[in-house]
Amino acid sequence: MDQSGISPEKMELVVVTHVMDAITFCAQNVTDKIIEKINVMLTEKCPIAPTLVGRPSSHKVYGARYSEDKCWYRCTVQQQTEDKFYVSYIDYGNMEIVSRSDLVELPEELQTTGLAKKYKFWGFHVLSEQESPLFSQGKSFLHNIIHGKKLRVHKKSVCFDGTILIEAFQGNLDIGNLQERTGLWATRNPPGELDTLASSLGCMPKLRPIFSDQKPQVIKEQKTIIALQPVEKINVVEESLTEIKASKADGDGPHLCSQDTEQMANKTESELQRMREVINEKDFEIKMLKEEGSVIQHHASLLGQQLEQAKLELQTVKENYVKTKETEHKHPITVASRISQLAKKVDSLRKLRESNPCSADEDHLLESITIIMNYRISVPLSSEKLELAWKAYDETLENLRGCQTMAEIESLVTSRNEARDPLLAAVDHFLQEVDKLPINERLDKLKEVASSLTAIFSSVMLAEQTEEHSFEKFCEWKSHKQQKIKNVRKTTDEALLALSGWAARLSKFSCLMEKTSVTEEDVAESVDEILMNADNALCEELSTEFSEQDNQERKIVFNAFRKAMRDIEREQSLLEDIRQKYELNTKIKQELQQWQSSPPKADELFAVKKRVRSLRSQLRWKLVEVSCMEEAEELDLPEILKKKEEIAETRNALFQEISQEKKQYIMLCDLVKRGFPELPMIFPDADLNGYMNSAGLLMKSLDRDMFDAEPMRELSGRRPLLSTDFQGQKVVLKCYAVDEESEVKIIEQAAHYHRAQQQNPATAVPLLALFCGKSDPLAYIMVPHYSNGSLRAIQKTSPLSSCEVRKVMKGVALGLQSLHAASVTHASLHPNNVFAIGREKGIIGDYDLTKTPEQRVFDSGMVAGSISLVAPELKQGQPPSPATDMYAFGGIMLWLHVPDFSGTLENEHQNVEFTGLDLDAQLLKLLSKLLISSTRLSASEALKDDYFISVDV
Repeated sequence: MDQSGISPEKMELVVVTHVMDAITFCAQNVTDKIIEKINVMLTEKCPIAPTLVGRPSSHKVYGARYSEDKCWYRCTVQQQTEDKFYVSYIDYGNMEIVSRSDLVELPEELQTTGLAKKYKFWGFHVLSEQESPLFSQGKSFLHNIIHGKKLRVHKKSVCFDGTILIEAFQGNLDIGNLQERTGLWATRNPPGELDTLASSLGCMPKLRPIFSDQKPQVIKEQKTIIALQPVEKINVVEESLTEIKASKADGDGPHLCSQDTEQMANKTESELQRMREVINEKDFEIKMLKEEGSVIQHHASLLGQQLEQAKLELQTVKENYVKTKETEHKHPITVASRISQLAKKVDSLRKLRESNPCSADEDHLLESITIIMNYRISVPLSSEKLELAWKAYDETLENLRGCQTMAEIESLVTSRNEARDPLLAAVDHFLQEVDKLPINERLDKLKEVASSLTAIFSSVMLAEQTEEHSFEKFCEWKSHKQQKIKNVRKTTDEALLALSGWAARLSKFSCLMEKTSVTEEDVAESVDEILMNADNALCEELSTEFSEQDNQERKIVFNAFRKAMRDIEREQSLLEDIRQKYELNTKIKQELQQWQSSPPKADELFAVKKRVRSLRSQLRWKLVEVSCMEEAEELDLPEILKKKEEIAETRNALFQEISQEKKQYIMLCDLVKRGFPELPMIFPDADLNGYMNSAGLLMKSLDRDMFDAEPMRELSGRRPLLSTDFQGQKVVLKCYAVDEESEVKIIEQAAHYHRAQQQNPATAVPLLALFCGKSDPLAYIMVPHYSNGSLRAIQKTSPLSSCEVRKVMKGVALGLQSLHAASVTHASLHPNNVFAIGREKGIIGDYDLTKTPEQRVFDSGMVAGSISLVAPELKQGQPPSPATDMYAFGGIMLWLHVPDFSGTLENEHQNVEFTGLDLDAQLLKLLSKLLISSTRLSASEALKDDYFISVDV
């Protein structure tokens, strides 16, 4: 016996692992050394264990990664909210919330009971208000005293929830007595006080029954007192209350109505009220128990009826069995024939087990789901910081773009440069994190998985919406199916093993060469039962293996496949975004580092401009020299030819420098867009804004006198056209008379057309350059020279065939589609403005940039033969639109097939006249939709028409 008065044999040594409240804690038995073995196994198994798929089981033990030390511990799942799990660590007693990625399946050897037990100080209760200061103080006090330390505990009793009620000692110190002396949070239940009784009934756990011979006498007496106390108290209180009221009625007020008597009456009445409430609650519980008893009795009656019905069915089965046996007796089947039939079934089953295509497809889908779920790459953690850094950097750029005065530039540039360093750091962090991700390998694996799944489930239509829990349902269904097959196969194997044992006994008994202990009874015993069991087991497994999926099962499998494909597409998209962001930020990092020490300058551009001015002066001087030599009385032809060669070399050098100038403009404008919006204001002489506003067309260094141009009199109408060479290409210079106002408009229209043309460059004539003359009031547009390539010129000399027309006009439709998508109405589509390159490729020419669409559409050139290309709605005052372009497109198509067409296209009955033309049925249908129908086709719709659908351009 120690100082506690308890023998050491009745004491248990534990170490405290977790404190739950002021009187409750969890602890492990010190003598139990299995915890070390469990920790070693968890360290080995958990990193390679599969992540939890689907919904967890409350009866299984899982492995969870603890947030504090990132180590693995055993746990059970208490509650699930989406992909968050509230777990209890069964070897330590503490709880926390973990994500799905931190929860893994554990093998069978780790599916054992937890080592942590829940202990509670005997004879104490704690307040239910867990948010109160006393509760927190009590818990902290107990934690400081016992957490991580060894205690000797004496077991007093066990609650229904498994909590062990104990007395605890640390050395010679009684922890319970120490708590009682502090008086912070817990109190012993003093027997006999009514208010404490109600509190103890509500807070203390219900104890398991203790046998009478094990109960101390004090507890027995206390229990009896507590059990009888409420009724006696009520009677006494009622009598006291009655006497007090009677005394008041008799006129003894002055003596009994003192302050103490009033307080006693109030206290007694409140106690009586509380006891009545307790009795009412007990009455309600009794009523509920009676109702439950009635329900149970009714359920028992139903079970009795079902039992009687089952007995009748069993009697019927027995009768059928007897009849079957009688039939078999009349027509016996030999053992040999039965074994022969069994052998055939075994052979079929062996082949089926080796190859079950349906099961293989399901297994492949399950394996694919595992790959999709367990090896998924998520958004890098540094992406959020990178986005914030970019946002701050972009704000400084926006401030710079909105700057209007040089006085603000310096401070805004400083702010931009200060935001650059955090951006570089965020970019570096992002690039380093992405470098560690196996993005390419993951993309290859996802592509492989998607290809294999598509090959297996090729007949399944993919849906935009899929069930969120498709994987969980499939895994649960697959697990049940595998368990069912496993059980069926186990039964079959056991039956065949019994048959094999019988055959072995028969073989030993039949062997006459050796002595054997096998008797005739051993061979004949239960042979019919063995054969019947084997046959039934084989038939059961064959029917199970050959059974086809029902609609519900197919739905589960197909939904899982659809979700797998959707998840693959989502992850592929995410990985492509990460890869593109990686490449973009790598390039930006290089640029930021390049300009970190010193900002970009326009020195090279100004140097090129200086060389251009020098070469231009040399070219002018040499042109003057040649002019003077040609006007001299005596011509020196060799010298003139020499000078002309020098002029050609100077001109080529000049054009080369202008090409370099354009490259410098492109580089600087690109820097303006990406990170240096202050450049146009810092270098106003470079006129970067003018270059950007013209979409890169404006080239101020060019001038008319630089070109060796010849007039194109046969094509020049209201404006002169010049044919010349530029950088080895034959070009046409279109001349427009302009003033300051019209110069701005022509630049705007040229830029609008150029941007639309660049969306599909092969379908419309490109604009190569735009410049204004320095010695004349003309603006020049440079375009490629297509010699004799217009439809009008080709149709005059060698008309296109029907097949060639179809190819050329499909190209024209593609060009109109691009222009209309950019909100550009051509309004000048006619045979002189459509070109057939190589008689196969159709492209649209540009238009008069000095005119509006309303002016262009009524140009005298808007005819094809005798067919007017002006839509009827234009004549009614409606503005030009993409639909009027499509009318002109249809008129050109009609002219190409019927050059001498002389009918009118302004009435609803012209389709009768079309039918008399020797035209393809598909072409007639298309022309009707373009020229006559009230709902005219758009360019996109025309390209989908049967007439163009089979043409490759």
